[in-house]
Amino acid sequence: MYLHHANSPATWRSTDAAFQRETARPAEMELAVLAQRCAAESERFYRGTPHDTAYAYELFRRALVEQSEAAWEYIYGHYAPLVESWVRRCGAFAQTGESSEFFVASAFTKFWRAMRSKSFTAFPNLPALLHYLQLCTSCVVIDSVRAQSWAEVLPEEALATTADTRTGPDEAVLDRAERAEIWSCVHALVNDPGELVILHESFVLGMKPGDIFARHPDLFSTITVVYNTKRNLLERLGRNQRLRQIVGI
Repeated sequence: MYLHHANSPATWRSTDAAFQRETARPAEMELAVLAQRCAAESERFYRGTPHDTAYAYELFRRALVEQSEAAWEYIYGHYAPLVESWVRRCGAFAQTGESSEFFVASAFTKFWRAMRSKSFTAFPNLPALLHYLQLCTSCVVIDSVRAQSWAEVLPEEALATTADTRTGPDEAVLDRAERAEIWSCVHALVNDPGELVILHESFVLGMKPGDIFARHPDLFSTITVVYNTKRNLLERLGRNQRLRQIVGI
C-alpha cells in the first residue's frame, strides 16, 4: 500500500485546501464550514477569549437576504437556547401559562417576518441583529398577556362595570374579543417611546417607577418624569371617548 509522505505533493495539496477553507472570507465559505466557524467563535465568546462575529453575521445574511433555509435552520438551532434564556428572564413569562419553547418559536417567527420589511444593512453587526431578536422575544411574551392586563390601564370606575361574570364558551369568546379591542385602543393612544415603556413595564410587568427609571435613564431624566408620564397616560386613557364606549362608562 502506498502511503503519502508528510512532505509529499498530495499532502501539500490537501493541507493547502484545508487552509484555504479556513482562511477564506465568510462570504466565500461553504455553509457547513461557515457554521463550524460560527460555533467555534461562539465557544470563544463564552470562554471570554477573543472571537470573530463575522461568521455568524454572514449566516444571518444568507438566511435573511439570500433566503437560505439551511442557514436559517442553523441559526435557529444555534441561538434557540439563548432566546429561551431571554424568554425565561422576561417578567411577563410567568403570567402566560405557555411553555418557553412556544415563545422561542414565536420569537424567531416574529424576527423573520419583521426583517423581511427591513434593510439588512440597517443592522451592521451581529450585536445589532441579536438585540433586535431579543426585542422580538420580549414582544411575543408581552403580547401574550396583553389581553389579560387591559383592566390595569383603565380608569378605576371602569373596573366595576367590566367585571367578568360570563362563564359560557360563547361568552368567553366575546370576552376575549372585547379585551383585544380594548387593548388595541389603549395601544393606539401611546404617543412616544417613554409612554410605551410605561405601558408595558408598569401595567404589564408590574414594575415600580423607581425600577423603570433605573432601567431606562436614556428615556427618563428623573423618577418624577416617570410618575408624570404614567399619570398623563392614565388621564388620556380616561378621557378617550372610544375607550369609554368600549368599556361602557
